[in-house]
Amino acid sequence: MNDKNPDRVFIFDTTLRDGEQSPGFHLDANSKLRIARQLEKLGVDVIEAGFPISSPGDFESCRRIAREIRGVTVTALARAVREDIDAVWAAIKEAETPQIHIVLSVSDVHIDRKLGMTREQVLKRGAEMVAYARSLCDRVQYSPEDSGRADPDYLVETVEKMIAAGATVINIPDTTGYCLPNEFGEIVRRAITEARGSENALFSVHCHNDLGLAVANTMAALEAGARRVECTINGIGERAGNTSLEEIVMLLNVRQAKLGLECGVNTKEITRTSRLVAELTGTPVQPNKAVVGANAFAHASGIHQDGVLKDRLNYEIMKPEDVGLSDSRIVLTARSGRHAFHHRLGRLGITLADGKVEGAWQRFLQVADTKKEVTDEDLRKIAAAASEPNGHETNGNETNGHETNGHPPVTDQLHDHNHVADTLRHLIFG
Repeated sequence: MNDKNPDRVFIFDTTLRDGEQSPGFHLDANSKLRIARQLEKLGVDVIEAGFPISSPGDFESCRRIAREIRGVTVTALARAVREDIDAVWAAIKEAETPQIHIVLSVSDVHIDRKLGMTREQVLKRGAEMVAYARSLCDRVQYSPEDSGRADPDYLVETVEKMIAAGATVINIPDTTGYCLPNEFGEIVRRAITEARGSENALFSVHCHNDLGLAVANTMAALEAGARRVECTINGIGERAGNTSLEEIVMLLNVRQAKLGLECGVNTKEITRTSRLVAELTGTPVQPNKAVVGANAFAHASGIHQDGVLKDRLNYEIMKPEDVGLSDSRIVLTARSGRHAFHHRLGRLGITLADGKVEGAWQRFLQVADTKKEVTDEDLRKIAAAASEPNGHETNGNETNGHETNGHPPVTDQLHDHNHVADTLRHLIFG
């Protein structure tokens, strides 16, 4: 993070800390280290390894990551108390570039109802703990929790105090996912432009997705001058999750000409990283998830399939290869057109005689009306049936009296099992 390029956005990955706090999630030390190694390949700038004071296991996970990961800043979370800060430092001090991350509330809701303190007491404690952390480590990040609901003037005062106490990074969190993009952008803008000494700190943001605005709020913050983004793989995290790393990175990548911003992530490692996190957390990615969902580069509508087969630019704003996929996926359904049908046959090396094409197409429509997706195995059977003189499939199986119009049965047990297996693979692995 010594890069002085004003258009450089630093990626702070908190999958192993906030991401692992998702209800029902648990990553052991070996799983955390595997993910950290993959994050290193991905090219993130900061890895938040965990919350060391929370358990001996988390402490040991943070220490292993700090010892083994190189070329990346390693940080861990502490509340604004000495014991937490000591635990963080003990866990990460062997990192090539360690950073202590301190969090303390800034909204009146939290100060009154969670901490039972006054504003003045919070400022005093925060400044004392930042100064203490800075005596241990050259890099200290301070997060005024719940900045999205804080008094803007008090937030500016807090930022000033913490920078004066030695904070090198100020992280502005929308902890509850409450803000609208224009509101959050203004909060960040005021903190940067009005807090004295702001030129001596890097400004970061941490947005939650309770109203589905985490990426939008993060983008608004970048436009307001923030240059570091806290995010997670697959957008996992507390409640509805955090800013999705893959979404914000590809947003910066695809719209770079418009935004003028860049980051150092190797986007070709995105899909591999997403699948590793899904595997180790046991949580599939929703199929329609942006960038890494199974349907992100899949096309089922006949109109879309025809357009994509003519030129991918018709419906794809990203190349699947850019995120580590080999190709787009044409999903054959009842809404598919002839172009997609013949394209898939060609990919399978199947050529139909001129007189058999229409019969195969009609058979395809019959099958498609009974299934969510027509598989390659279905197509092979359709082509084989079309090639027979009487239009029957001759595979030695009984038809059980279900033939119609000279055609073999539309579905069978094998097809159903194949479909279930295909669906599970798509849900879990894309």
